[in-house]
Amino acid sequence: MEKKIQQIEYEEYKDASELTPEDRALLEVARKATDDAYAPYSRFRVGAALQLANGQRVLGTNQENASYPVGICAERTALSTASSLYPGIAVQTLAVSYRNELGSSVKPISPCGICRQTICEYEQRFGAPIRIIMAGLTGPVFIIKSGGSLMPLSFSSSDML
Repeated sequence: MEKKIQQIEYEEYKDASELTPEDRALLEVARKATDDAYAPYSRFRVGAALQLANGQRVLGTNQENASYPVGICAERTALSTASSLYPGIAVQTLAVSYRNELGSSVKPISPCGICRQTICEYEQRFGAPIRIIMAGLTGPVFIIKSGGSLMPLSFSSSDML
């Protein structure tokens, strides 16, 4: 038997004021997008903003359903929208934030498992990493260099060969 260890590396910022102007602006767009989330059941509004390689920005919000937990996360909404509006254009950066109406929104939020898998698929599809900026409405901000860092043993097309 061989024991292996995988670790994640990320940058931690005190708050958004420490980010580059570009990253701060993208995060602010994601934070604002939480206003448009449809989350009447969980009251947990998530906003995502993508920066595409062609310079365009695409937004996504979580969309819940009375057949809870059937719904779609903000990250997947944004990725699907980008793929539909700008087919063939890679995503460079994904910013995600949230507004918890039943509690605080001060710590970074991380994509769920389905979103992590989807982000990995987009990275494989375009052969390029997607930087992820994770934050609440205030407080610290985490940045990782690649979605694959969040899901090192992801299922991929190579597993289907």
